[in-house]
Amino acid sequence: MQRAATLILGGMHGDEPKSVHVAAMLLELLMQDRQAASRGWIIVPIVNPDGYAIRSRRNARGVDLNRNYPTADWQHASPRSRMYGGRTPASEPETRTLIRLIRRRQPARIISIHSISHGLYCNNYDGPARGLAQRMRRFNRYPVRSTIGYPTPGSLGTWAGAGLGLPVVTLELPSHHSPQRCWLENREALLAAISASL
Repeated sequence: MQRAATLILGGMHGDEPKSVHVAAMLLELLMQDRQAASRGWIIVPIVNPDGYAIRSRRNARGVDLNRNYPTADWQHASPRSRMYGGRTPASEPETRTLIRLIRRRQPARIISIHSISHGLYCNNYDGPARGLAQRMRRFNRYPVRSTIGYPTPGSLGTWAGAGLGLPVVTLELPSHHSPQRCWLENREALLAAISASL
């Protein structure tokens, strides 16, 4: 099976539509570029379709998918919490689908696109992804950070980055920027990530 060089995800949180816009714009661009196909990429523009449909961070069962991965730091929280990680790790079909996809296709790197407020936008890296985050910074000028500034138990970055040793960058877009501005700021950064040497 052909190894997918880069897995790009949008819409993990349904209330972050800018991530979906950027992932969809990238997909449209790459579909028009014959050379891009040879680089190997998979794009999932909307990881959380139910949440996206109603602009909810959580999925249809009230779970924050980015707190649902089977990590050593997964925590049981109140179902009323905005960041509720589910009854058990990997309890959600969306989480299990991504886990299967990653295990089957074995991407060389993962870019998970989100958006964030309070000026915390950044190229946040997990696992051996500092170089990749710095490569992206040359184009989007976002800070490179090894932490988002608060705990993220059960996150994709922790599971795939720290757990599997994959380079993972969580691209945190500025929530106060328009979708189009986010795309223009990150177009070249994402293309640079896809073309990075394996």
